Amino acid sequence: MVERYAETHYEEFLEINFKQMPSVTEVFAGDLSVDAMVMALRFRFPEKKIIPGKTLIFFDEIQECEEAVTSLKFWAIDNRYDVIASGSLLGIDYKRASSYPVGYVDYLKMHGLDFEEFLWGMGMTEEMTESIRGYLRDKTVIPESIHNQMMLYYRQYIATGGMPEAVQRYMDTKDYREVDVIQRNLLQGYQYDIAHYASAEEKVKAEKCYLTLAKQLLDKENHKFQYKEIEKGARAQKYYSSIEWLVRADIVHLCRLVTDMRYDLDDYGRDDFFRAYTTDLSLLIAMKDFSLKQHIVENTLSGNTKGGLYECAVADALYKKGYPLYFYKKENSQYEIDLIIQMDGQVVPIEVKSGNASAKSLRSIIKKKDNIVYAYKFVDGNIGVSEDGIITLPLYMAAFVPERV
Repeated sequence: MVERYAETHYEEFLEINFKQMPSVTEVFAGDLSVDAMVMALRFRFPEKKIIPGKTLIFFDEIQECEEAVTSLKFWAIDNRYDVIASGSLLGIDYKRASSYPVGYVDYLKMHGLDFEEFLWGMGMTEEMTESIRGYLRDKTVIPESIHNQMMLYYRQYIATGGMPEAVQRYMDTKDYREVDVIQRNLLQGYQYDIAHYASAEEKVKAEKCYLTLAKQLLDKENHKFQYKEIEKGARAQKYYSSIEWLVRADIVHLCRLVTDMRYDLDDYGRDDFFRAYTTDLSLLIAMKDFSLKQHIVENTLSGNTKGGLYECAVADALYKKGYPLYFYKKENSQYEIDLIIQMDGQVVPIEVKSGNASAKSLRSIIKKKDNIVYAYKFVDGNIGVSEDGIITLPLYMAAFVPERV
């Protein structure tokens, strides 16, 4: 993304990858004045002129050079040169720079591709995807031929995930085995990063927690994170710090249980009762064997795996839209709300159905809660609106819900 941006906005592009070129850290070992750093960079890269306003300087894997992180403050104050830095939260969070540039850096959180972006990659124009958004806005039935094609694309997207390299490989080859290789390499890379950045005490536990997510989400009817799935007799006392580490490193995100469905949901959230999702479907899919992709694309999934996968896909879409996620389950009751978000100050309960079954829990909640005006039910079906305020939407429509403001 940064390279493409540089191509269209700058005459010159200087990329420094601190993992690939660790010797460049010497540039930041002494005087951190901008003039001193620019002069040192010109000597290190004599082919680059590094001209103010015409050169984009890109520090990649910046977590590997603590003083380069510190230097961002001085680049910002000087304001003659445009600098972009990227890096893993694993390193930036846990390899804290000697003087972190608080207040001098604008942050942009990068997600994998969502379903709409995947459609652009498949050749759809923004005008076409905007027409899909129009059906959501107007709550009108989608023509069956369009809906069926969208469901086909959606299953392809779930099998591929949103990691750009995996999506690009699918676009180039349409071969899911090629995609599978990329996904597994990415998963292995995440495991390497956990081992590289986590403390000695946390690395084994964090990896165990992470690799159990497919079992937690796809193999069980109850998707609550259960420590016993990590190892027999496991307890929160031993593993919760590892979950926190994975969340802070942005490797997983949590969907917390709420004790009541009222604004502000965060006030009713429980930290000890949650579901844990991967930050992209590619990584979850790679935790299972290749046959899962075949079942997804051919629509032959059933049981807990199908329900769990579509719940993960909807949660993934809402997470990429910026929504904190919650769920509700009443003790000694079968009533459960899969996902809950806050939209425009309203609490919006959501159920995800792998088919098009009735939503008993949603109807019960709407009758009992005077503060809930409407609810979403995502199904393998078309759009519909019931008198009691339940808005039924196709599963893929989660990607077209408005972004969190």
